[in-house]
Amino acid sequence: MTDTDVAALIHDCMIVVMKLVCPILGVALVVGLLISFVQAITQINEATLAFLPKLVAIGLALMILGPFMAATLSGFSHRVFDRIVAIGGS
Repeated sequence: MTDTDVAALIHDCMIVVMKLVCPILGVALVVGLLISFVQAITQINEATLAFLPKLVAIGLALMILGPFMAATLSGFSHRVFDRIVAIGGS
């Protein structure tokens, strides 16, 4: 395995991590900002108030995006195993 192969594998890994993590973090960020905005308007300063809406929103996002995330991870795993087989055969 050459240095370019390793660099390509690391690059692909980082892309897959971003595809898996960014939607969930984005949902948590948006819900957190909305709850903070409501807290600022109503002057309710409770730190634990945002926990349940974030938990529900992240759960819904995982249910909706679960098939996409599983397909992305499965495709990446197949590519990595194909590279391993190609390296072992040469």
